[in-house]
Amino acid sequence: MLGTTLASGGVRRSVLFVGHAYYNHWYLSRRLRDLGWTADVVNIDPGGAGHYHGQDRMLVGRSRTDLARHLAFFARAVRQYDVFHFANAHGLRFGDAIHDFAAHRFEPYDEIRWLKRLGKKIVYTNNGCLDGVAQSSFRAWPPYPTCDDCPFQHRPDVCSDELNLGWGRTRNELADYVALLGGNRADYNVAPTVHENPWIYCLDEEVWAPDLLVPTNYRLGLREETFKVYHSVGNADTRSQAGTMRNTKSTHVYLPLVDDLKAEGRDVELIFFKDVPNLELRYYQAQADVFVDMLTAGFFGATAREGMMLGKPVVCYLSPRFLDQMRREVPQYVDELPVVSATPDTVRDVLVDLMDHPEKRAEIGRRSREFAVKWHGSREAARAWDGIYRSVLDGTIAPSGFG
Repeated sequence: MLGTTLASGGVRRSVLFVGHAYYNHWYLSRRLRDLGWTADVVNIDPGGAGHYHGQDRMLVGRSRTDLARHLAFFARAVRQYDVFHFANAHGLRFGDAIHDFAAHRFEPYDEIRWLKRLGKKIVYTNNGCLDGVAQSSFRAWPPYPTCDDCPFQHRPDVCSDELNLGWGRTRNELADYVALLGGNRADYNVAPTVHENPWIYCLDEEVWAPDLLVPTNYRLGLREETFKVYHSVGNADTRSQAGTMRNTKSTHVYLPLVDDLKAEGRDVELIFFKDVPNLELRYYQAQADVFVDMLTAGFFGATAREGMMLGKPVVCYLSPRFLDQMRREVPQYVDELPVVSATPDTVRDVLVDLMDHPEKRAEIGRRSREFAVKWHGSREAARAWDGIYRSVLDGTIAPSGFG
């Protein structure tokens, strides 16, 4: 069944992305098409407007009519695709209607087990701190218990040891290959099928270009000399503790810090946004001098990758533990990483240093763009995943060295 042979003697290359991983799967799928793959994206989330940059099909809804339509597509997809690539914690499902149908009549996630019995390969993109790792494990990593900044620490319906570990167990049973990045290695993330993979978190190098033209209506209206510190939080109201801006993105650190710097007479402004579609957000990002991200979590996410792709210096805490674990699989990535590491205790000095040394900012920005294109650019991602999918299909993918 795997790698279906065509009449011409070639091998079919086909992948269906079931569910978005932010915009990453979308851009990867487009570049895979350039390499001869059949690569399509199915949106199974009725929300996400402004964060998903495209889709080839949408499978949402739970009605009987929806179920019939989704089952018909499922049957066609089984014939057409050899790899099924999913994403997001608890998102290894072929849409809600089929998932509910399978769970009610058989067992939860049996629709994925059906795919595996038919010889299909299952790939999965990891999504953050709660994906396969107990809250107590994440909390224990030094030097900061970042869970204390998170409103979900007391929401067992979102994050708990039981929920996270139960999901990790199911995920590892179903997935032939799990991609993550950030050294989040504990519990179910130490399995040999779990790999450090920067390329899956890809973005388009032309959409986020350093010479991006900013439309007039997106101009910030600040003086050229003003030092602009960019910070953003998606879903800020739900990700921050009630009545505050305390969150794992460290907004509660940056807001008073910039106020203090202004009180000292420095010409600095925090460019802070929440819940703005990122195809618009990039115009504001392009006007920043520096990006600032999480100061306790230990690694960075999409905002930092966008900043690097735009050629901006990025400030974020890099956990030595995470870096050491990543080095086992992607040592060059770690060695070339241009992110400036800072903690809540050191971030003031780091920002002042960048303010006072524009030549240093320019050099870090240049290296950031080169790094982002190499490790997170959609073209390089497609080349990397062309090989990964082939190895998954023929069973030659090497174990990660963990587990």
